[in-house]
Amino acid sequence: MKKRQILAFIGAIVATCLLVTGLQVFSPNSVGAQSGTILVSAAASLKEALEELKPLYKQTKPNVNVIYNFGSSGALQQQIENGAPADVFISAAKKQMDALQSKGLILNDTRRNLLTNKLVLIVPKNYSGITSFRHLTNSKVRKIAVGEPRSVPAGQYAEEVFRNLGISQQVKSKLVLGNNVRQVLSFVESGNADAGIVYATDAKISSLVKQVATAPANSHSPIIYPVAVLKSSKNAAAARDYVQFLSANRAGAVFQKYGFGRS
Repeated sequence: MKKRQILAFIGAIVATCLLVTGLQVFSPNSVGAQSGTILVSAAASLKEALEELKPLYKQTKPNVNVIYNFGSSGALQQQIENGAPADVFISAAKKQMDALQSKGLILNDTRRNLLTNKLVLIVPKNYSGITSFRHLTNSKVRKIAVGEPRSVPAGQYAEEVFRNLGISQQVKSKLVLGNNVRQVLSFVESGNADAGIVYATDAKISSLVKQVATAPANSHSPIIYPVAVLKSSKNAAAARDYVQFLSANRAGAVFQKYGFGRS
C-alpha cells in the first residue's frame, strides 16, 4: 500500500511539473508569445514604408511594440558598435552590415538581403537644363547635394558614379554633403542645391522635385538593403519574427508601392 502511495505521490509531482511547464510555454508573457518592445534601427530611406508597415505588423502581433530609429546607415552602425540598444538593423548597403558581422554583433543566421533600390538624379520641380549626370559639370550647376560618403551609402554610390563617369574632379567643389539621404532630398526641395543624388524611392515621395536621370546599374555597386537581428537584442524571438514579417509577401507589396525592389 505504501508503495502505491509513493508512486501516486511521484506521479502527482510529475503531472504538476508538466502542467507548470505547459503554462510557461503557452503563457502570453513568455518568449514564444513574442511580447514586449523591439527597436529597429533603419536607413532613413525606409521611413515611409516602415511606418506604413507598423500597424500591419501590430495586427499579427498585438503584444509587440515596434519603435524605429532612422538615420544614415553609417551613423546607425556606429551607434550599435558603441553599445546603443537595438534589436534589428536594416542598412542601405552591405558595408555597414558587414562591419557589424565582422565584430560579432549580429546573429548571422538572421541576416538576409531584403530590398534593392536605384540611384537617381533629382532637381527642383521647375528647374530645367539638366537631364543627365554628365550635365552636373556645367557651370550652370553650382551646388550638388549628395550624402556624406563615409557614412551615407547613397553618398558612397554617388561617389562611385562620379568616378566611373570620369567627372569626380569637375564636381568636387560643387558638392554639398548631407547627413543622410533625406537631408539631401530637403536641400533640393528647398532650392539650396541645384541638383541632388538620392534613391528612386526618395524621389518618389516628394512633389517638390523631379527625377531627371537614373544611374546605370554598372556605374555603382549594387544597392542592397540587408537586415539582421542584433546579438545584443533583449527580445530576439520577437525581433526574428519581425524580420520574417518584412520578408513576407504582405510587407513586400508595401515596399514595392514605395519603389523598392525585392532582393
